[in-house]
Amino acid sequence: MDEEGDDELLALLDDEYARAILAELTTEPMSASEICSKCDMSSPTAYRRLDRLEAADLVAEQQVPDPDGHHYKRYIATVDEVTVTFADGTYDVDVSETPEEPADRFTDLFDGIS
Repeated sequence: MDEEGDDELLALLDDEYARAILAELTTEPMSASEICSKCDMSSPTAYRRLDRLEAADLVAEQQVPDPDGHHYKRYIATVDEVTVTFADGTYDVDVSETPEEPADRFTDLFDGIS
């Protein structure tokens, strides 16, 4: 990641709502309404943070089929760890991604075909 990207990521992680969303999503995938309830935030606040977290590749969106024919979105954390290292007058931010389960890769592949 470049310095500008590092700065943007650190600024995002400085946001209490973004951190709360990431913390909740490490327990299980959730819909936006579940995130609002668990994190005690308004829907616009949740969606703004989710958009920023997705843009930073810290969260991913999944389409979930509903038995009544409708689909809804749920969000998953795609990061396990963010490490900031300071050395030689500089700093570096490293993001460790959550390994994707084989079943999820198959579902993503199928969704891409259909």
